Amino acid sequence: MPPLKSLQHQFPSIDSNLLHFCASHGIFSVEDFLVHDLYMLVALAERQTSSKGLKEGIAQVLTFLNNQHFPWMNGVELLESTQHNKHFLLTGFDGIDTLLCGGLCEGNLTELAGPSSSGKTQFCLHAAAHVAYTYMCSVLYLDTSNSFSSKRISYRVNRLLASPNKGEKGRSLEGIMSSILSHSVFDIFSMFETLHQLELSLSSQLFQAEIQNSKLRLLIVDSISSLITPILGGKGPQGHSLMLNVGFILKKLAIDYNLAVLVTNHTVVGEGGNSKPALGESWKSVPHTRLLLSRDQMSNICNMSILKHTSMACGQTASFRLDG
Repeated sequence: MPPLKSLQHQFPSIDSNLLHFCASHGIFSVEDFLVHDLYMLVALAERQTSSKGLKEGIAQVLTFLNNQHFPWMNGVELLESTQHNKHFLLTGFDGIDTLLCGGLCEGNLTELAGPSSSGKTQFCLHAAAHVAYTYMCSVLYLDTSNSFSSKRISYRVNRLLASPNKGEKGRSLEGIMSSILSHSVFDIFSMFETLHQLELSLSSQLFQAEIQNSKLRLLIVDSISSLITPILGGKGPQGHSLMLNVGFILKKLAIDYNLAVLVTNHTVVGEGGNSKPALGESWKSVPHTRLLLSRDQMSNICNMSILKHTSMACGQTASFRLDG
């Protein structure tokens, strides 16, 4: 992200007065701007004699952020990108892995939407355990609503270790559990800071000691809607801009570091009374893949259908059983 000063020639309201005001609050770049509490920043700006100009400048920084996108790619580049990212991580649910032609695609952002108690968190925990066990890699689980359960993870890992491949390559419960790192993130600004630190770690080829320097291949955010819903609905553009930019950063991490990124979202009632993913039309364009989860409340049978996919037709479905 560029320094704020570099935007002066493009946005006249981003002037020396705004730069001085932002600097007094430790904001020197667009990235600093993102991780700052914008509501607090606007409230501080309103106390200044030049509040109108400051708020116009803040709005223009948000406009710049809204207009950010990945560079245009020609057909050859798109084909190469598709071929490069055709690596999948098996989730451990055979029906779902078949439905997705191999599982979660590295280099892609996948959204799993479903109503409360539909099994989204159980799916994520199961996938985290299976990926860490199968690929001997690291998994980062960003928990936004106290949903992470080490007990469920260990249950799943122990079942995998009890399979015919038990003991292969020296795998153990302790080793696999240590490669699954959970981090609690309860507001959008903490999320920006966490993703910023993650990118610094990945770009320097270093990672926290808790995951034993093994390669990170799966990033889970459960749930993205818990962070975004509270900031939407206001009169200003801040919530909408923050939503799009957290999506942009997640996609950038997926593409730049070839991660499989999985986020969960809740559902709302759409036309005709059918369920649809929350967060509106703007968010709809963010994920590469969108999946809708439902569950038979009388059993542990879940159904998953494809709402959006880069290479598959929508509407295809598969069933699987949750067992813990």
